Amino acid sequence: MSQAYACIHAHFYQPPRENPWLEEVEPEPSAAPCHDWNERIMVECYGPNGAARVLDPEGRIRTIRNNYASLSFNFGPTLLAWMEKKAPGAYARVLEADRQSVERFGGHGSALAQPYNHMIMPLATPRDRRTQVAWGIADFRHRFARNPEGMWLPETAVDLDTLEALAEQGVLFTILAPHQAGRVRAIGSDEWMEVEDGGPDTTVTYCQRLPSGRDIALFFYDGPASRAVAFEKLLDDGETLSGTLMGMAHAGGDERARLAHIATDGETYGHHHAYGDMALAVALERLESDAGVRLTNYGQFLAENSPAHEVEIREGTSWSCSHGVERWRSDCGCSTGGEADWSQAWRAPVRDALDRLSEDLSRFFETACTRLFTDPWAARDAYIDVVLGGEEARSEFLSAWCNAVDEVDRRRALRFLEMQRNAMLSFTSCGWFFNDLAGIETRQILRYAARAVELAGSIGAVHVREPFLKRLADARGNAPDAPDGRQILIAEWLSSRVEASDVAVEHAACLAADVSPPGYAAWSVSGESVTVSATGVRAVAGIARVIDQRTDDPSVFRFRALARGATDVRIRVRAEAQADGSDEPAEASLEDLRPETMVAIRRGADRREDPRGGSAPELQSGFEALSVSTSDAEDEGILLELVHRLDQADELDVELPLWDLQNSWWGVMRGRGSLRGSLTARIGWRLGFSEDED
Repeated sequence: MSQAYACIHAHFYQPPRENPWLEEVEPEPSAAPCHDWNERIMVECYGPNGAARVLDPEGRIRTIRNNYASLSFNFGPTLLAWMEKKAPGAYARVLEADRQSVERFGGHGSALAQPYNHMIMPLATPRDRRTQVAWGIADFRHRFARNPEGMWLPETAVDLDTLEALAEQGVLFTILAPHQAGRVRAIGSDEWMEVEDGGPDTTVTYCQRLPSGRDIALFFYDGPASRAVAFEKLLDDGETLSGTLMGMAHAGGDERARLAHIATDGETYGHHHAYGDMALAVALERLESDAGVRLTNYGQFLAENSPAHEVEIREGTSWSCSHGVERWRSDCGCSTGGEADWSQAWRAPVRDALDRLSEDLSRFFETACTRLFTDPWAARDAYIDVVLGGEEARSEFLSAWCNAVDEVDRRRALRFLEMQRNAMLSFTSCGWFFNDLAGIETRQILRYAARAVELAGSIGAVHVREPFLKRLADARGNAPDAPDGRQILIAEWLSSRVEASDVAVEHAACLAADVSPPGYAAWSVSGESVTVSATGVRAVAGIARVIDQRTDDPSVFRFRALARGATDVRIRVRAEAQADGSDEPAEASLEDLRPETMVAIRRGADRREDPRGGSAPELQSGFEALSVSTSDAEDEGILLELVHRLDQADELDVELPLWDLQNSWWGVMRGRGSLRGSLTARIGWRLGFSEDED
């Protein structure tokens, strides 16, 4: 009997969506009712997989699982950065799952790294490949507090140079589609065998020898089963999914270890397939309870089963384009639909324009930064520490890498690095994946390019803008309101660009309207103001000191604002300082409120509801109190109050946020295993748990 292993890999990823001038994701109407697509997929997939419900035959909750703890998975670094800020609970469950997997799978964590912003690696320059891998590894260490063993390649796009970049930086393995294997042989054999259309034996591990003399292990996932999960309704039933994997694991008749494994987009489990997280939870529970199959991850399987076969990959291939990697540079025929007469001929000129821009910016960076940095390209690799860290990390970075002797040069050095960061973000793969030039994904990469061009111009490379725009004009879109890439970029630049003066205006508007100023990820604002109020009118004068948090560039503005209600605000802003922060104005005074022409703006609040339906602070507070209660009498009092609150909600027909309350109650019961009785059973039943909750 062969040793049967099973593994499910999920690739969780969304492209970076932040406005490059704000470092915040702006509203995306197509994601309604949510604010943006990150948030919508968080609601449908990323959150649920960290707390997946397993139901009993009566349809009540029997247990709640963190699916990530039993999966092999990777998250895109830019997605994790968004989750850390916007969905800290789900983010924490991802990190905790990896810690649990290290303990569970013999010291091998289930999380894999990923190149930083999902760049198609075979189409990248050697320097970009290196930086993407270096940034992906650094981001992984920062979040998971360990070195990654494996790295998922964007779209599994691969060539030998890409594998060299992984192996050079210590990555032990990656996962590919079966059609990406070219030929195989047993280690020690001289006879190669061409891989047929069905692919290689996916239950074993392979070794790819590299031109440098290094090697890297490769896993080829089972294609038919993976497609069935993603596209053919295998995920409709968790029992069927687990049975399929167990059948694959037991298919061999020899004594060697066999790994049955599949790989899909992680969004399959809840976003593409509603309640896919629950089906996955059932499948994982079944696999864990079956004595004939050992649930594992790739790191553990590789450590226990060294490759016995070599492989030669098919270079320039991917899992999502039957033409290799043409989807990201030509009208190859792969698309996501659209009208019958639409084409993707725009892909080639967009690729050419961005490639040429990258070359121009790289030459400028290398030439102009020789004086600023001890090693410009090594400094770019290390710049991820600044992206991940705060002011202290930036100071340490500049001390280690920058030769500048004054603040002006140090800020100039940071502009160069931000130019490079945005240039790399402009190659995010989603910009070419979909059907039209005017889609939000392509617009997004053009916004990053516009920001890179703007930064380049601010430090002397004014020559790159016009050639770039001219090349983009050759990219013709399908939609009549977005005829070419040049016009789209200019429109995005005009609508998205934010300067220090804009931040000062918004700061003044909020003070005048007497509302809290928003937090700015990319900007800090300080200063002082004076206010005079009358019925229905509020006047404010002050000084705003605005600092670009990425480049440390300071600006100082004097402002006056007059508000009639919360939405009609008139503002005048005047710059008062040079770029180095000198000549700051005196303190704000009532003298600044003298009548004068002001700029009129109208603001509408960005209001949106919790996509899971509001909050119940009294119940949450009760759960928190119960989790730290130290006496039976205190327990009973809290439980009686909770029952009373739930009864009130029923009487008043209040819609409770069950998702959040279920998670909180589950945490209390898991943390206090001895807390059982009629009151806890009543609360659990009201929240949807079965009576035999474990």
